Amino acid sequence: MLMGGLTLQKRLAASILKVGLSKVWLDPDHFEDIKNAITRKDIKKLIEKGYIKKKQGKIPYPKEKKDKKQRAGSRKGKKGARADKKRAWINTIRPIRKMLNELKRQGKIDKETYKTAYRLAKAGTFRSRSHLKLFLQQKGVKV
Repeated sequence: MLMGGLTLQKRLAASILKVGLSKVWLDPDHFEDIKNAITRKDIKKLIEKGYIKKKQGKIPYPKEKKDKKQRAGSRKGKKGARADKKRAWINTIRPIRKMLNELKRQGKIDKETYKTAYRLAKAGTFRSRSHLKLFLQQKGVKV
């Protein structure tokens, strides 16, 4: 129970002032007057007298600052929802396979190295073409 039975008055005041219960201030010097007010009309009179007031809320962000804050690192949705996993895989594997085919066609890698690298690519070993190049260089292939 709020302040000795002022629940109704506080609720009515919140409704009239269009704020939440926590934003309603009741003057402690005039509790008896406030306690006797049981209608919306009575509460409105007390608001006019200044016995009931709206508490000052937090100062809101300026619009530009809020917009900037929204842009800076507030992504909504899971990673998989924002970028399809299958599309990401396709975008990774196609250039790798294309590069392997070109190297095989140019004769820079032999059939055995091609097969090994292809299988590793299929398994998701290589993050990118440059990662594949590093692997091939370690194998002793000039790329």
